[in-house]
Amino acid sequence: MKKISVLIWLLLTSLTQLTAQNNTSLGIIPAPVKVIIGDGSYPLSSKIGVEFVGFNNTNSLAKFVGQLSFIDLQQRPGLKLILDKSLAIKEEGYLLSVKKDEISIRSTTERGVFYGLQSLLQIVNTNQSNIPFLEIEDYPRFAYRGMHLDVARHLFPVSFIKEYIDMLAYYKLNTFHWHLTEDQGWRIEIKKYPKLTTIGGFRDQTLIGYLRNNPKQYDNERYGGFYTQEEVKEVVAYAASKYITVVPEIEMPGHALAALSAYPELACGKNPTSFKAAYEWGVFDDVFCAGKEQTFKFLQDVLDEVLPLFPSEYIHIGGDECPKTKWKTCEFCQKRIQKEKLKDEHELQSYFIQRMEKYLNKKGRQIIGWDEILEGGLAPNATVMSWRGTKGGIAAAKLSHKVIMTPGPYLYFDKQESQSSEEPLTIGGHVPLSKVYAYNPVPDELTDDEKKYIIGVQANVWTEYLKTPEKVRYMVYPRIFALSEIAWTPLENKNWEEFSENRVATHLGNLDKKGAVYRVPEPIGAKDTTLLGENFELKYKIPVKGAAIYYTINGRIPYDFDSKYRDVIRVHVPKGEERILKSVVITSSGRRSVVMTTILKN
Repeated sequence: MKKISVLIWLLLTSLTQLTAQNNTSLGIIPAPVKVIIGDGSYPLSSKIGVEFVGFNNTNSLAKFVGQLSFIDLQQRPGLKLILDKSLAIKEEGYLLSVKKDEISIRSTTERGVFYGLQSLLQIVNTNQSNIPFLEIEDYPRFAYRGMHLDVARHLFPVSFIKEYIDMLAYYKLNTFHWHLTEDQGWRIEIKKYPKLTTIGGFRDQTLIGYLRNNPKQYDNERYGGFYTQEEVKEVVAYAASKYITVVPEIEMPGHALAALSAYPELACGKNPTSFKAAYEWGVFDDVFCAGKEQTFKFLQDVLDEVLPLFPSEYIHIGGDECPKTKWKTCEFCQKRIQKEKLKDEHELQSYFIQRMEKYLNKKGRQIIGWDEILEGGLAPNATVMSWRGTKGGIAAAKLSHKVIMTPGPYLYFDKQESQSSEEPLTIGGHVPLSKVYAYNPVPDELTDDEKKYIIGVQANVWTEYLKTPEKVRYMVYPRIFALSEIAWTPLENKNWEEFSENRVATHLGNLDKKGAVYRVPEPIGAKDTTLLGENFELKYKIPVKGAAIYYTINGRIPYDFDSKYRDVIRVHVPKGEERILKSVVITSSGRRSVVMTTILKN
């Protein structure tokens, strides 16, 4: 009996250790579907070579593999990459195996092998010199996993766009939504209409405070620029090398002031006045005229130059925030309503979108539009991007249209991550990491049949107040970690505590070692609140590997020469008094979190 009891105890102990290892030691974001860890590890004391099996062409993959720190293509193969079309695994999935004598990654596609390599790279970055023996089976929850970047409000160099693409690839996102045109600037070269960039690509100045401020303040500096078609080709090719599809967005019929500043005849009325690219944020009444044939000729010409640059199935045509004010008084728009037997200006917008969709369908492409394209009747083959909450996505799915969920309350990374006054200036709103992670893109309101139309999820980065690449990084890290997990990982594998306390801490620690810009989370467990009592014991956890928590109890901002958190903070507060506990995370590189204030009151 004693022997049996010992065996059972050993078995339970090993299972517990296995579960713990699955949750913490690998450090993979997004969490894989299935992980089995064995005894022992594969040493990486020296670099290893690579063997390709089943590939017709390895150029793109070999270039990426050759850049990995633990790989030397001239060495004896220790990593085997296998393309096997007969493998029974879901789309974009892979099998990663680490054994005593070999590491192997198998998939039915190059893309799947690439994702296996990203997982292997993350394991190496976490475990450094040794990789545990393991078996991973992994595949994504959603086919469309996207990140958006607005380059119209503020322009970013090609070098940063490539870095952004690298970030997406590392976290197994497969779509880069490139927002290229807006009221504040037209950012893509169109050779038939050069004034789109020479005039529409620049604004006189830029708002530097909130739109609601009175009086408003500006920087009084001319701002602008654009991407040449050669630069666009360079970005698209680079993205393809990382198995990422670039979806361009050309806004219509609204958000058109920059285009109208270059070609005012495309606005409503017989003799439209001159326009300027907007230097404030918001929604403007002047939009493309839906009644003039030259508007559609112009947009078709633009798309004819855009399509060869972007091989993506989808083209995003915007369709959001289009006021109908000018259409209501425009004789051309009213004639169009009468001629096409439309009910009102909302149906006129539907006519506009459907006409552009038909044009793109003839070219073998599909459209994506923001959820306003539902108004007045949805274009037959359109995919809807639900941003005004989830209602638009639910409505589109019930109409059997494909949907990409990107609701502002959960996935707008231009909103600040905490409500602290120390956060940098943003558009407003509050989307913490925990809220992103808790979001489920598939609404409960849908039937099982309707749920299949939710094809993906995306986070958006609007840049009204994001002028530099560094600020974009600050707003994106660490929330992109949560996005990748809700896009890839099965619901049953998600675990907020393990994610936030272990894997996020590891990945931020790696960023910190590189000197990268990111937002440092607050001490885990600390809250801006008031606690009542006499004797307090407060336990916190460090959210960045290698960082430390410092605190004061006199109400002053803590620095790295103040009290350092160890295992617990103990504070005694005499009757009738209070102590103001302030805590902060300071990383090895010197980056700081916002300060948390906890009032201890007796």
